[in-house]
Amino acid sequence: MSAGLSLERSCLAGGGEAGERLRALDWSVNSLGPVERWPLSLQSAVRIVLNSAFPMMLHWGPDLVTIYNDAYAPSLGRKHPGHLGQPAREWWSEMWDQLTPIFDQVLAGQPYLVEDARYTPDRDGTPQDAFFTHCHSPLWDDAGRIAGVFLVVTETTRRVTAERDLTQLNESLERQFAAVQASEIRLRESEQRLDALIRSSSEVRYSISADWGELHQLAGGGFIPDTDAANANWLDEYIPEEDRAAVRAEIERAIRTKADYRLEHRVNRVDGTVGWAFSHAVPLLDPQGEITGWLGAASDVTDRRRAEAALQALNATLAEQVQQRTQERNGLWEVSRDLFMVTDGGGVILSVNPAWTTVLGWDQGEFIGRTTEWLEHPDDQVKTREQVAHLAGGRATLAFENRFRAKDGDYVHLSWTAVPSDGLLYCSARDVTENGRQAGLLLQAEDALRQSQKMEAVGQLTGGVAHDFNNLLTVIKSSTDLLKRPDLSAERRARYIAAISDTVDRAAKLTGQLLAFARRQALRPEVFDAAVSVRAIADMVGTLTGARISVRQQLSDEPCFINADPSQFDTALVNMAVNARDSMEGEGELTISVQPAAGMPAVRAHEAVSGAFVKVSIQDTGSGIAPEKLGRIFEPFFTTKEVGQGTGLGLSQVYGFAKQSGGEIMVESEVGTGTTFTLYLPRAAEKQARARLEEDAPAIDGGGACVLVVEDNRDVGTFVTQTLSELGYRTDWVLSAKAGLDALARDPDAHDVVFSDVIMPGMNGVELGQEIARLYPRIPVVLTSGYSHVLAQDADHGFELLQKPYSVEALSRVLSRAMRKRRNGSTNRP
Repeated sequence: MSAGLSLERSCLAGGGEAGERLRALDWSVNSLGPVERWPLSLQSAVRIVLNSAFPMMLHWGPDLVTIYNDAYAPSLGRKHPGHLGQPAREWWSEMWDQLTPIFDQVLAGQPYLVEDARYTPDRDGTPQDAFFTHCHSPLWDDAGRIAGVFLVVTETTRRVTAERDLTQLNESLERQFAAVQASEIRLRESEQRLDALIRSSSEVRYSISADWGELHQLAGGGFIPDTDAANANWLDEYIPEEDRAAVRAEIERAIRTKADYRLEHRVNRVDGTVGWAFSHAVPLLDPQGEITGWLGAASDVTDRRRAEAALQALNATLAEQVQQRTQERNGLWEVSRDLFMVTDGGGVILSVNPAWTTVLGWDQGEFIGRTTEWLEHPDDQVKTREQVAHLAGGRATLAFENRFRAKDGDYVHLSWTAVPSDGLLYCSARDVTENGRQAGLLLQAEDALRQSQKMEAVGQLTGGVAHDFNNLLTVIKSSTDLLKRPDLSAERRARYIAAISDTVDRAAKLTGQLLAFARRQALRPEVFDAAVSVRAIADMVGTLTGARISVRQQLSDEPCFINADPSQFDTALVNMAVNARDSMEGEGELTISVQPAAGMPAVRAHEAVSGAFVKVSIQDTGSGIAPEKLGRIFEPFFTTKEVGQGTGLGLSQVYGFAKQSGGEIMVESEVGTGTTFTLYLPRAAEKQARARLEEDAPAIDGGGACVLVVEDNRDVGTFVTQTLSELGYRTDWVLSAKAGLDALARDPDAHDVVFSDVIMPGMNGVELGQEIARLYPRIPVVLTSGYSHVLAQDADHGFELLQKPYSVEALSRVLSRAMRKRRNGSTNRP
């Protein structure tokens, strides 16, 4: 480690043996160079690797220099530690052909994940088969380029080998079972006779008192002595002495648990012999849940027991062989860390291996005879039931994850594989909880890298926006200074005033682009034909692009009505056209298309949407966009231009406008061929559109009407009242919404219109307008704002809205329109 970098600040700090050996290396002769010159992204990744308890490795730089941690070292054999810090090709030479495609894929930007992959590493002097589950992810340097590979790996050689041995053992058992099929055929006839005998045997039905003290034989029978009266000594009469203890124990259990009595035991038969009976009794319960008696039945199973004994003797040799094979299989069943389970078709558990207790903490007996519903996380129960039904339908489950509750209350994440066979479900699950935790750590590391890149991008945005605004302020400042000169001619004075006005318009457009991306501008939607709007601004687009770019139009013959803000729609088209012009470097062909669409295709993380849409496309023949940049072109802090040449807000405005209008923006590009931007907007039904205000219409005299001005900013309030006075209005200026309501309460008829700012302390302008509409519905309200999250969420809330900064003419027009509504009998509609 370089002497110029303290151990506490070094990315090689800690890390156990691996960290110590890495610090001892002379990095000045390594292709990575001294540690203090390493990129921050590399240092962050090295810290993660060295301080992780999970096997991790990274390769960096053109030579793919290798760094790993102590957890990874045991899987390397004799390669550790001699190849630490060396190029990957030198120490994986025996398997480089296997690794090259993986590294190529990851360095191209695509992650690589594989489970139980087979390799032949030379770890102890001889190449040997080994199996690994590993995930390779790309690593980016500080400039955003892929410079390395990040590897998380688990060796699975022992498990894969054990599963292979288990498969071979099962195949051997199947061959053994096939060999005995011939003997089973010989036994089939005797089994059929035994089955007929069992089916024809009669049952004895009986009732017993609650404490099993008295028995009454009700019906059937013939194989045990009959009795017509209560018999308190029935146990001694029916049950041989050697089975009485077992019978009494089962009786006590059934009474204690109020559960069914089930037992197969010896019985004294009518013919004087001792046979076997299977008895099953169920309790009768009163409304309080107390036992009032029992009803039961006993079947003579003597012949079956004798047949079973004969069959056991006949297959003694086979039983020994099966037992031996079963012991071998059970050995794997017992030692496996995976959860094995066998259930019936309904999911009722028949058997589980000890891993269930190891992983979940419950005793094995607690699982038997139950489904897994009591273990399942509530959020996973529906999909788990669906998987059980899927299996019961004869289809296998190859990859399914859910969560089971452990005895300590925590939930364990399990990955399942299951197959149905002969009415049973054979299931295997692996605990993947730790995998999820490690994946989370990896995501945190990646988030940290992305955050550092985003902060750099914010710096670029700040520089670009500050430069543009300072340019605009310079024009305004210079113009005002020149206007102060006493000898200024009228022509030059008019020129400077026009420059100030134009600069304010450009500043307003820049803030509008910022708000558009953030979806915070207050839109004024109206229904209009997109094709007509495109045709109207075609000449302006041609002027923007220049004479060497041919502009073509492909407009639908049928109307393509949309409900959007016309001004923002025009701005979006202009921004896409300017972007296309820059891509073609001033020469090429630009095609604008407007067509109806039956749906919107999937884009980014959103699924396809069906319905009526209008798609507006701008296609250029420019240089195209590199694939690695496509995902960032709509970010406001991303631009390929130098600082001062643009803020990168053009396409971000298009993105924000599309989103806020209920649509989407899509891009298709091929480097060297060109790019197509397609704006999808919901199609609207044709209806009467509101007439747009003419921007060059002259101001209208106020005719002495009184305007109640509600403005908390004294500079703005002074300007507004002076402007209104010049326009022929009388004014009454108050500093708050409350003061405005007080003025109306004193004399409602004294004011013809209310002109209010939106952002004010206490009650805002929208709330004030709603209160005026409730109390004084005949008084029109006009709102004004440069930005308000309230307006961004719900446009103008039904009131007239004048965006800041506004011209004197625009103020005159909106007040005049509000006054006309009052004269025509219209009311506010909050």
